[in-house]
Parts: sequence; structure tokens; C-alpha cells
Amino acid sequence: MSNEQEYIELFDNNRMLIEEPCAELLNRERGKAYVAFKAMGFPSGKSEQYRYTDVRPIFSENYGMNLGRLNVPINPREIFSCDVPNLHTHQEYIVNDTYFPKGGADSLPEGVIIGSLNEFATKNPSLLDPYYNTLAQGGDGVTMFNTTFVQDGLLLFVSKNACVDRTIQLMNVLRSNVDLLINRRLLIVLEEGAQASMLLCDHAVEKIKSLSVQVVEVFIGRNARFDLCELEETHGLNVRLSQLFVKQEAGSSFNHTTITLTNGLTRNSAHVSLVGEGAEVNMYGLAISDKKQHIENNTLVDHVVGCCNSNELYKYVLDDESKGVFSGKMLIRKDAQQTNSRQTNRNLCLTKSARMYAQPQLEIYADDVKCGHGSTVGQLDENALFYMQQRGIPADEAKHLLMFAFAGEVIDAIKLDALRERLHILVEKRFRGELNRCQGCSLCK
Repeated sequence: MSNEQEYIELFDNNRMLIEEPCAELLNRERGKAYVAFKAMGFPSGKSEQYRYTDVRPIFSENYGMNLGRLNVPINPREIFSCDVPNLHTHQEYIVNDTYFPKGGADSLPEGVIIGSLNEFATKNPSLLDPYYNTLAQGGDGVTMFNTTFVQDGLLLFVSKNACVDRTIQLMNVLRSNVDLLINRRLLIVLEEGAQASMLLCDHAVEKIKSLSVQVVEVFIGRNARFDLCELEETHGLNVRLSQLFVKQEAGSSFNHTTITLTNGLTRNSAHVSLVGEGAEVNMYGLAISDKKQHIENNTLVDHVVGCCNSNELYKYVLDDESKGVFSGKMLIRKDAQQTNSRQTNRNLCLTKSARMYAQPQLEIYADDVKCGHGSTVGQLDENALFYMQQRGIPADEAKHLLMFAFAGEVIDAIKLDALRERLHILVEKRFRGELNRCQGCSLCK
């Protein structure tokens, strides 16, 4: 029996259990996705998009799924306290794939909604109907799988001209005593002139096998601004498949940073559509990998109209037998004149057994554009190492300094000062092989 057929039978046998606690909106889109998933199945490693990260074997593992919405015996607000100095975030939690309700008062500006996706879809479906699954419905089989089985997630809705003055920190906490498959959904809507920033952290409590399938839809209205930083600190048994869909209107700004410090197998996909003139997107990525870890960043920036700017910078530092993949495509459509687009991928392989696969791509149908891309794969500069040792710096310390300087360009792009300073420390400790945990945090061991 194929992997797809097993999940199809699982859905058929448990459809009432899955749909009963869910909003009509989620179930309506679930039905559409189920039909699509049966038709397309999981992406094959033979396809170009999944050439270096074949997900079919991943879904053959025997994972449990919490379809009955059983309560997880954990209060993340009690055991997790991320007190990075001067960060001052508005903290939200998702335990596995379920939104954890607020504990105590935490004021939000007028016009800002944060909470359970399923709850708000139940109470006010007309608010979410123009958005939910409208971007993701064009996704692949992994996206269809998520939409078929998802039961909850997080909603962030920022009304016209509203501003969230504090960064929203969403902590995805993985907790289970059995191997677990998690379907998580995020819907983020910023109306015209709105402003917000979000820090999305992935943490794992137990050393069990886990598969997180995450789909994020982001709508950025005219002249709105949204900053999103994703940070993964899990372990070698965790698999993360994340798909991000973004739609930007005229004059909007989107800054996206994804940093993978510790993981097992990770595939991050980002599809950004610039549909309004004057829109701008900046995308940054940093992956630090060793042992047999695997990390892929797959991006598509679709310039639908003209006079838009896009910039991508992704860096990898690979040690031992780890594998890195970067596949980035810039699509410049016929009407996207006066586009300014740049894509850069730089990689360090610290051992002969580390592997990096890079696929920078340009597809241009307009003639009045300024576009460029480039990719490099190399090792640490031997001359620089020799120079530093000649001035009394030990070989290991010289190596760490060069690696830290290489990674710093991505970290420095983060707008939030406290987070940027904290990540400088985390990355340095990661290079030195030192385990690190946030002060007061009992999750990161």
C-alpha cells in the first residue's frame, strides 16, 4: 500500500472525528484539498522541486496523529520563559498543532486579533473567508496534505493602519511521548497601512521522532509592513516541512529571515508574489548543519507587476556529513518592467564529506529589468587562517572567527536589536559546539 493510500484510508475512516471540532470554513477547504491530494499524492524525488529532498520516505514512518484533539499535559507558559534581555515580545504558544490559550491579561492595540485559527473561523468566518487557503490552494501534495488534516493553528489579523508595537513571539512547542505527526496552520493578514513583526520559534521537548508539516499564508496590504523571523532549535529526530505563501500589494514591505541552528531534516519553502507596484521583499537565510543533518531552502519570488524590488541572501555552513540545498527562482513576468532583483547564495563546506547543492534560477520575460544572481561553494580561506595564526590566534579560534564573520551578514539583517544580539551569541556557541538554552527555559536542554 502506498503512503498516500494509507493516509487516504485514515482520513476516510476518521473524517467525522477530524471535522467535528472544526469550523465549517476549515472543513470546506479540507474537502477540496482531500480531492486534490488523492489526485496528486506526495511529491516525488524525481520532480525538480524535490530533487534533493525526497519526502515520500518521510511519510512512510509510523507517526501518531492527535485527530481526537486529546489535551497535552503541558503548560508552556509555566515551563518556558524566553527572557532574552530587552526583547519585550508579545508571547503566544502552539503546543504541537493546537493553539494554547492566553493566560492572564496581555493587551493588544485596537484592531489586532491574535488567537486560535479554528476558534475565529467558527465565530467570524466572513472575516477569514477571503483569505484562508486562497494562496495555499495552488500548492503541492504536502500543502494539500496539511489542509486535509489540519484542525487548528494561529490567526494574526491586523486591521487597516493598526500597528503592533511589540514583536509577536510564537513558540511552537513539540511535546509527545510517542512519535508524532503535526499539522500546523498560520494565517496572517495585514490590511492597508498595517505594521507588525513576528518571531516564530520551533522547540522540541522530548527526544522522539516528530514530523511537523506547517503551512503559512501571509497577506500584506497596500503600504503595509511585515517582518517575519523563523528560528529552528530542535534535534536530530525532528523533520520540519514548512511552506510559506505571501501576497504583497502595492507599496508593501516584507522582510523574512529563516535561521536553522539545530535540526534533523528541514525543508523550508517560500513563495512570494509581488502583485502591486512598489512592493519590496528581502529574504535572508542561515543554516548551520553538522553530523548528518539536512537543510533545504526553496524560494520563488514572482514579480507579477513592474517597479518592484526583491533581494535574497542565503548562507550555509556545513560540517561532517551534512547536506545543504538552496533552490531559488526569480520569475519576472512580461508586465514586470523596471524590476530590480538580486539573489545571492554563499556556502562553506568544512569537510570533504559535506555536500551543498545550489540551483539559482532566473526566468525573465521583461526587457527593462535589473536582475542578477550568483552562488559560491568553498572552504575557509587558508591564507586568512594562516595570517591569524601568525598573530597568535589559535587555529580553532581562527576558524570560529571566520565562520562567525561569514554568518554575521545574515544576522545583521534582523531588525529587532535584542534578537540580533542574542543570535550573535547563539550562532557563536553553535559553532563552538556548546549547548545553549534561554535563561529560565526548561525546554532547551
